[in-house]
Amino acid sequence: MKPDQYLLSAEELTYHVGACALNKRESQKIIYNSFYGYAMAICDRYTNNVDDAVEILNDGFLKVFREIHHYSPAYADVVSSFKGWLRKIMVYTAIDHFRKYHKQRMITDIDPVIMQVPAKGEDAVDKISYDEIIRGIQDLSPGYRTVLNLFIIDGLSHDEIAAQLGISTGTSKSNLSKARRQLQKILFKQNQTEEAKNAV
Repeated sequence: MKPDQYLLSAEELTYHVGACALNKRESQKIIYNSFYGYAMAICDRYTNNVDDAVEILNDGFLKVFREIHHYSPAYADVVSSFKGWLRKIMVYTAIDHFRKYHKQRMITDIDPVIMQVPAKGEDAVDKISYDEIIRGIQDLSPGYRTVLNLFIIDGLSHDEIAAQLGISTGTSKSNLSKARRQLQKILFKQNQTEEAKNAV
């Protein structure tokens, strides 16, 4: 799912943020609709089904509107600053969701069989699209998916991930390594399926 275009100018966004701080429903609706696609693309990476992504998104927006009176732009680009703040809330809401539903499976859902991908598949894997990679990430087990997203896409360190998920730094590193191998396996299988379809 691709993020929406942001239809609000810096002035409009500033106005609606201020109005949201006063609990104005119309401005909350405008902020929600303007940033829905952007937020959904973040939530989507942390789960493998739409219902969970929507739950994270709606919980995240509840936090946004609850905390918006504390928000002030971190830098001159008002829209980018707001997006950064929103992104952080959505990521931490996704972490809360993981802790609530999947933490106990952090170790037990590990796939013991990791297939080695032949070298000849590397060129094919290079051609995989953004959407295919996101689908591959969604197919990872919850523990792997969460660590991979936090480390590679959202830029948290292993120490930060460990603190957020209540695991050891070593477990975070181990899960990232296994997540990368599992993702490579998933993408290789996706590519083989696509090649088989095209050959028919």
